Amino acid sequence: MTEIRRINFNSLIAPSFHAVHLDIAENGHTHYALCGGRGSCKSSFVSLEIVRGIMADSTANAAVIRKIGRTLRESVYEQILWAIDMLGAADLWDSRVSIPELIYKPTGQRIIFRGADDPRKFKSVKCASGYIKYIWYEEADEFSGIKEIDVINQSLMRGSGSFFCFYTYNPPCSASEWVNREFAVPRPDRLLHRSDYREVPSGWLGEAFIAEAEYLKRADPKRYANEYLGEMTGTGAEVFTNVRLEAISDEKVHSFDRTYRGIDWGYGADPFVYIGTAYEHAPRTLYIYQEFYRCGARFDEIAGAIKPLDPANLVITADSAEPRSNDELRARGINIRAAKKGQGSVEYGIRRLCDLNAIIIDPVRCPNAAREFTGYKLDEDGHGGFRSGFPDRDNHTIDAVRYALEERFTRRAVSSFDRRKIGL
Repeated sequence: MTEIRRINFNSLIAPSFHAVHLDIAENGHTHYALCGGRGSCKSSFVSLEIVRGIMADSTANAAVIRKIGRTLRESVYEQILWAIDMLGAADLWDSRVSIPELIYKPTGQRIIFRGADDPRKFKSVKCASGYIKYIWYEEADEFSGIKEIDVINQSLMRGSGSFFCFYTYNPPCSASEWVNREFAVPRPDRLLHRSDYREVPSGWLGEAFIAEAEYLKRADPKRYANEYLGEMTGTGAEVFTNVRLEAISDEKVHSFDRTYRGIDWGYGADPFVYIGTAYEHAPRTLYIYQEFYRCGARFDEIAGAIKPLDPANLVITADSAEPRSNDELRARGINIRAAKKGQGSVEYGIRRLCDLNAIIIDPVRCPNAAREFTGYKLDEDGHGGFRSGFPDRDNHTIDAVRYALEERFTRRAVSSFDRRKIGL
């Protein structure tokens, strides 16, 4: 790597990526989810990191992947060529545009470019020497989901040595999109990094870019926030705009003194759901930190799952439409109270939840609650608006939370809550 040692690598990457570069150098993580708006330089950073890494490690090769193969040549292929040039190494690389592929001439190491039109094709990817050390998914949000990416990773991440998988994307508007939900879940081997153009030297972007961003900021602030700042601004259909997916520590759980539990009955295709929540009055924040979610669960299995979650056997408010099921749990020592429900209780409970400052859900402890709350949307009316009322589907954990908080969210308890918000 003597040819590029004179170049200060940090001078080539945006300041917001200096810490990420150091983390990679220290083998801090395997997966790097780099999300941001236009001009954040995330793709520039990854391309430089891959080229530099290959030239520093004679066993390293790379696979650069987009969902659709025909988009490779005009995007990531040109981006890697730019990185090679920036590192002063253009004479050390051969390019094969027709394949497409780039070859490091001193050692024969390769950067291959593939479309993921059929993830199974990656099983045939082989390296003459070394292994695929770097994998880059550009525009990761274009993929159908993390399972599609996992199939590719399982094919490429073979052999000994360190692996670095990069996922670059502009976050979609809706928090329910798979890429936003997936990378919000903490994993010890994954780093999530957010960036935007404001952290990039203005001279790199140019006056025209800055002018366009400033115009959109004035003309359409919501679109500006999504496209340039990489924020999840929502589509307007989301019911719970106050949800945050965050880890809830054991220490935090032990500090809760106002806890509430709910059950939504189901069997067969509809799951049985038990939910444990806590409410903090001063910040008007609800925490969802316990979940048992199972289709076809039998009463003994349910009781066995709940008892460790609620060793004090505190009261649980359960759906009153299943009196026999509630009796079965009482017979097994579970402290059950039937929900009162009543006309308008669904809409009332949902609107009370919407009015909270925050609903914090631990996506590791409660993956189904995280999925349902972020994905719960109003139905479109076919005329650019939304139908009245809340849809009755994929809302099992939501119903359990409503039951859990029923006593707290009674109509008599409405005081500081603005009645006009819920149409009372």
